[in-house]
Formats: sequence, C-alpha cells, structure tokens
Amino acid sequence: MTKYQRNLLSGFLRRFSFLFSDKIYLKWNYYLNMNRRLDLKNPQTMNEKLNWLKLYQRNPLLTTLVDKIAVKSHVAKILGEEIVCPLLHVWDRVDEIDLDILPNSFVLKTNHSGGNTGVVICKDKSKFDFDSAKRKLQESLDTKVYQRNREWPYKNVKRKVFAEQFLGDNLIDYKFYCFNGYVDCVMLCIDRQSGSPKFYFFDKDWHLCRYNKRGKAAPPDFTLPMPPNIGTLFHDASILSKGFPFVRMDFYDVNGRIYFGEYTFYPSSGWDPNYLPETDLYFGQLIDLSLMAQRVAVDTPPLFCQAFESQRMV
Repeated sequence: MTKYQRNLLSGFLRRFSFLFSDKIYLKWNYYLNMNRRLDLKNPQTMNEKLNWLKLYQRNPLLTTLVDKIAVKSHVAKILGEEIVCPLLHVWDRVDEIDLDILPNSFVLKTNHSGGNTGVVICKDKSKFDFDSAKRKLQESLDTKVYQRNREWPYKNVKRKVFAEQFLGDNLIDYKFYCFNGYVDCVMLCIDRQSGSPKFYFFDKDWHLCRYNKRGKAAPPDFTLPMPPNIGTLFHDASILSKGFPFVRMDFYDVNGRIYFGEYTFYPSSGWDPNYLPETDLYFGQLIDLSLMAQRVAVDTPPLFCQAFESQRMV
C-alpha cells in the first residue's frame, strides 16, 4: 500500500469512524500506522496491549483521571495541593469565558483534549487574540476523542473550558513510563518550541535508555541535565500509577518546582512506530494484563447499528 493510499484510507476512517465497531476501527488504524496486523488475541508488544486495553479496560476511575479538571482533586488528595496547577475558573461553553475575571496572564484549556490541541496561552491580555483563541477552543470542544481514537475513558467526560495559572515559559516536561507502580524510565522532550521536538529516555540513575530511534543514534556520552528532584519525581509517579497496567505520568518542572501534568493511558493512541521493536516488546512484557480482574469485552457497534437496534426495540 502506497503512502497516498494509506493517507486516503486514514482520512476515510476518520471521517466515517461512526460506521465501524471499536475492534475493526482499531485494527485498521493499527495497520495503517504500524504496517502490521494488530494481534488482540495474544498481544505481546506495548502498542498491541494499549489497543487491547482500549477495548477491555473499563475502570470508571479512568474517566475522572483523563478529565483535566476532575483529576486535580484526585491528585491533590494523594500528593497535596501544592503539586496541582491552580485552577482559576471553569465554563461550560466558549462563549461564557470572561476575561475580566482572569489575571493578565493565564492558560485556557479544554478538559478532554490531548497535547496542545485544546491549549491557549495568554501572556498579556492587552495583546491577546481572543477570537482566535475561542475558535481553537471550540474546535477542541467539538472533537470527540473517543470516536476518533476509541479511547474509552474520554467517552463520558463532560467537555468544558477552564483557565489555570500561567506557570511561565521555562517548562520542562517529564513523562514517566509506569507499570502498576513500577517506573521504568522517564522521557524528556527538548526543542519543543522549535517545532521539531526531540525525545530521550533516562532511567532512575540517569543513564540514557536507547529505547527509540533518536536515542539509539545518540553519541556514546550523550546526556541531558538531571533535575535535582528526580528521586521525588520517580516516587510520585509510582504512587499515582499503582493499580494500572500502564500509564504515562506527566509532570512539569518550573524552576525547580514540580507540578502534576496529566495521566496518559494511551501514548500516541497505541500506534507509535518510533519505539525500537525491542523496546515495544520490552514495554509490552512489563504490562501485566492479568491485573484486569474481569475482562469486560465492550466492542461498541457502529452507530447506525445502534440506531437500527433502538428502532427494533420500540
């Protein structure tokens, strides 16, 4: 299949995602992104197991943890209020946002989006393009994350807009790969502002882990500055991740002060080709699916089938 054909089929799947069951949709997207079939009967790699978890992990707590507003209270109860970025205000709709009640600098976000898709930063209200911000936030609110990637925790999140404190420009994000409380490594992102971010993995002793293509190609003596609070970061990630087969715990370092970022249950939605094959298998071996006490197979049928069934029941 050519790149053009893959892009064409990928676009078709996204546009008509409502026509496909969860399992079929995930299998096609996995094939298009990973160039191999998805094994759900005997998953071995990390990417395979993440897609398995999309179908079978139905812990209601996950809905709270992916909600960027609700998760703040959850984390504060475990690690303390000081690790949570202060919440300024919450609105149900974009048109309700009131700039007058906000400080001169702040961050606007949607509570269900991933990455920077639903994030707008205001450093100075006198120069803030509010109309552009509202368009971006509304586009994010309109995005159905569950339907697009079949990530079940997002299905029942009530979408909102919120404002939180602006922490500054010198944010360093640390992403910890956690397996039921065991933290294997942390991934650092550098050069994000350049538009060409670079990712490197380090273990608890700050040795470079050559888990991805860029890490494998790094010079023998390559390293990055080790944060003085790295032990605390690994500890906090371990505490928050207990009970989950896998979760990536994201934190920010702001001039030496640590802030909680978010729970990420499906990095790159479970179809990330940037891990080395041996890394994908190694991480997969660390994901213990037996933690799922009861496998609840929920393969949501296509929406038109749901409508047909509801008509039959009337």
